[in-house]
Amino acid sequence: MLIVILHITCVGLCILRILLRRNRQPESRLTWLVVVLVLPIIGILAYCLLGETNIGRKRAGRLAQVFDRLPRPEESLDVAQIVEPSEIDGRFKALFRVGQAVSGYKPVSCNRANLLASTDATIESIVADIGAAKQNVHIMFYIWLTDHNGMEVVQALKNAAARGVVCRVMVDDLGSRAMIKSQAWQDLIVAGVYVARALKIGNPLLRIFNGRIDLRNHRKIVVIDNFITYCGSQNCADAAFLPKQKYAPWVDSVMRFEGPVARQNQHLFASDWMACVNEDISDLLLQPMPNAVPGFIAQVIGTGPTIRNSAMPEMFQTLMYAAQHEIIITTPYYVPNAALQAALCGAANRGVNTTIIFPKLNDDFAVGATAKSYYEELLTAGVKIFEFRHGILHAKTMTIDSEVTLIGSANMDRRSFDLNYENNILLHDRVTTINMRARQFEYVANSDAVSFDDVYSWNWRQRILNNSMAILGPVL
Repeated sequence: MLIVILHITCVGLCILRILLRRNRQPESRLTWLVVVLVLPIIGILAYCLLGETNIGRKRAGRLAQVFDRLPRPEESLDVAQIVEPSEIDGRFKALFRVGQAVSGYKPVSCNRANLLASTDATIESIVADIGAAKQNVHIMFYIWLTDHNGMEVVQALKNAAARGVVCRVMVDDLGSRAMIKSQAWQDLIVAGVYVARALKIGNPLLRIFNGRIDLRNHRKIVVIDNFITYCGSQNCADAAFLPKQKYAPWVDSVMRFEGPVARQNQHLFASDWMACVNEDISDLLLQPMPNAVPGFIAQVIGTGPTIRNSAMPEMFQTLMYAAQHEIIITTPYYVPNAALQAALCGAANRGVNTTIIFPKLNDDFAVGATAKSYYEELLTAGVKIFEFRHGILHAKTMTIDSEVTLIGSANMDRRSFDLNYENNILLHDRVTTINMRARQFEYVANSDAVSFDDVYSWNWRQRILNNSMAILGPVL
């Protein structure tokens, strides 16, 4: 009898917690309620491990404190380099208003960008910039491997530190665990490179009592001499990506930026660094910027579980609603919430030429199956769906109307929406966007179009798998 009472009490308390948790979507609450009621013991344990987007009260407090007291990146800029959203022409001002509401970063002008040609070209460019650095090099990666490209950057950092450049390297404690355990990590420390591990796990059995283990820092940030920055989907690794080599090559999109937007990425890096390391690097944000040169408007958008709820899907949706002629999207992982799916279908329904490109073979079978569950609705609305044939299309990009580009680390899935720290850059420039759009059409040329016949040809087992995985999507 006592066991029954305890069982009912535990289930009841878990249900109350599910119903009381803030910022939870109704479909997510419903899914968790079903799991707990159908599989009480497993469901309660799963909710304790995976049901809360909590990195730990101490970590969250320190991160908020650091972010609040850091000098704003605009403090070091010339007035001509700062743009109020209201000053941006046309319908695009709303995009930058939403971006500013997320991280507080204002749109800044006088930026230039170059879309890198390939994975190796990106590493070569980063290594060259590290080699030319005069003051500091700051790097944050979710995954850093000890393969050829990974070691090229390691060697460049060691050389830079040897000539007096201050180098700081931060990696995610889970994503880069192989690097952290390697001799290369120790060699960086010996060479004088400052290193840090983001969101340390420690003892997993103890960690679960102070925040979720799977809330990760998924950002990819490189800032050099406070003026150059990189933004995109690429980790520090070869395209072969040895841990998941059978899916290779991994195809990424990365841009190299120069200008005031680099100062915003610096601010994002500094907030992560100072929340993890007892070192104040805020003075870097007060260094004067070089004189303004002609360039486009851009804005960093940093999101995460301790930042405003639903920030990343809101940014995606705002872009979709702003488009009048064309939307092109690449994303490897598509697990949308209802609002995002509606926005994408709505764009096509109102006559916007809407294209989305997925990898044909996904390294996460559950996510790949979930994405397919949305194909029929997307096709019915008029969305063109393509599946990239040659490896994992890992690029996370969106272009609208050949005018605006969003590029960065965020996927269109629940992890990027609620669980991961992400960084993206929103830019308004026709030339840069046309270059990005051309790259997207290169992906289309190496993809297979998905038709209604393809969807209707799936057998009942495939349909059950796809729809079952979609039902579990809201379980976070």
